[in-house]
Amino acid sequence: MKKLISILFVCPLLACGGGEAPGGGVVASLQGTVAVDGSSTVFPITEAVAEEFGKVESGVRVTVGVSGTGGGFKKFTSGETDINDASRPIKGSEIELAEKDGIEFIELPIAYDGLSVVVNPANDWVDHLTVEELKRIWQPDSAVTSWRDVRPGWPAEKIVLYAPGTDSGTFDYFTEVINGKSGACRTDFTASEDDNVIVQGVAGDRAALGFFGFAYYEENQSRLRVVPIDGSAGPIEPSTTTINDGSYAPLSRPVFIYVATAAAERPEVARFVEFYLENAAELAAEVGYVAMPPSIYDAARSRFARRVTGTVFSESASGRSLLDLFQP
Repeated sequence: MKKLISILFVCPLLACGGGEAPGGGVVASLQGTVAVDGSSTVFPITEAVAEEFGKVESGVRVTVGVSGTGGGFKKFTSGETDINDASRPIKGSEIELAEKDGIEFIELPIAYDGLSVVVNPANDWVDHLTVEELKRIWQPDSAVTSWRDVRPGWPAEKIVLYAPGTDSGTFDYFTEVINGKSGACRTDFTASEDDNVIVQGVAGDRAALGFFGFAYYEENQSRLRVVPIDGSAGPIEPSTTTINDGSYAPLSRPVFIYVATAAAERPEVARFVEFYLENAAELAAEVGYVAMPPSIYDAARSRFARRVTGTVFSESASGRSLLDLFQP
């Protein structure tokens, strides 16, 4: 089930800055609307940026929707939105759709996230999971139906699975790094583009298992227990440190915004994106994500200022650092 949320941030003209109108009134320096949609994972960052932006540019209305990364790209590549929140790089098929409709885009990294695997706090048997165990649970032909099927000695209780919807970049990323192919997954799980549905499901069932972005675990850690993941270097929990230094592998990743080049020529959109990149580090950390190094934000600002279009994630991107990919 998809959930669409529209957030409107408009503060009273008299409460914010602006120029003086004839007759002594106050007008905002910018006017217009910025339409954003896409990833539920990136939503908390964009929501925070939009709220702060509304305090300094009261005449600009920023709407933030949540259709999932894939659902957001469908709107973005057809010209319905100005910006797409994305928890994975744009796919080749999405680039083809954009080209078909004449949509050029600017790709900008804005934070790091770590996919968090969670169980119910009453689950007292899972101490950690290996990548291979995650694969056995989630692969398309999985024979796992109970916790005992995962590891001998664990209870025979039926394993109940929750995950982001198939339009989600989080789902794409998880299935790619765990199962070896984006979208490859068993089908008998509860899927939702609204991560709060996953929180409620896992929090209400001691036999449940789910995954989503780190910020949603941080926000709900009193109701959930995060599972350390062994990617070959021993069990490691997601944290701001392990996500930033890459030791929480393979479930750490950058998240992005994609800006339509034509939309970027509108002053209100350009100023919103500039404000986003100026404040992403601080606001991402406030809502539970991991800020990138200043050098990457500098590279992103340069990329936007020069209106560099297209994606850096070609076949030659394998093994290269994010800074190397985005530097001028």
